[in-house]
Amino acid sequence: MKIALVQTSPVLQDIEKNFSIHLRFIDKAIQNNIDLIIFPELSLTGYTLRDLVPETAIIPEKNKWFDQFKMISRDISIVLGFVEEREKGNYFNSAAYFSKGNLLHIHRKVFLPTYGMFEEAKFFSQGKKFSVFQTPFGKTGLLICYDFLNYGADYALFSQGADIIIVLSAAPGRGMGEKSGYSSSHMWELMGETVSRFSTVFLIYCNRVGYEDGKSFAGGSFIFNPEGELLAKASSVDEDFLVSTLDMNELRNARQKLFYKRDNKPEVILRSLNKVIFENED
Repeated sequence: MKIALVQTSPVLQDIEKNFSIHLRFIDKAIQNNIDLIIFPELSLTGYTLRDLVPETAIIPEKNKWFDQFKMISRDISIVLGFVEEREKGNYFNSAAYFSKGNLLHIHRKVFLPTYGMFEEAKFFSQGKKFSVFQTPFGKTGLLICYDFLNYGADYALFSQGADIIIVLSAAPGRGMGEKSGYSSSHMWELMGETVSRFSTVFLIYCNRVGYEDGKSFAGGSFIFNPEGELLAKASSVDEDFLVSTLDMNELRNARQKLFYKRDNKPEVILRSLNKVIFENED
């Protein structure tokens, strides 16, 4: 399985231009025999939309760009980020997975950071679930940025049998250290290593770059294999087209050595969580 992570800098609010950018990279990927191409969080719109959210929202069932992505996905699977209007006036920060001419799955971001520089809950509704779905490459789960840092979300996908977890991100960069890259990127890589190993999955993280509304985005997209080994990493500051080949046999090899999936007890976790939720109410 050959994949490409497109670490780009979307143009704020300009879906038409961002659609053209997507097409350019998709064409490049097809020429390079890529099976799956992945774009960052809100790749069709840019991140700091605020009051522009309604103007950039897409109804997936009634959208010309989505119709074209469906058609193109006959030749290559596509993952991208967009603003979704699920009901009139109800908007989500969403990720879409296209394959074999179909829109296979939409994930709506659950954990919406609203502190410091982040304002997502002011403009987006909260997603309600984490789901694994079948793709041509195995059972897959989607997460969006802050979802990934809440390890309950990762555990939910792990317990549903995920083989691949894909994270779309628009994470800003903080603190350029002595080594190349932002110091804040270490947090994401540490989570990637941990989740990939203890979930025995391929962990794919696609972040954006560039500047927007005074914010600098950190890039540093990466891929970890099911034993927590780094397979590939993109630039921290520049646009990148990161290509990697995943050997799906590594899933079997990892799970024969690491028994976390075999020994998982979601029913025990559920009982414990029910106690937290219902017995600690005021």
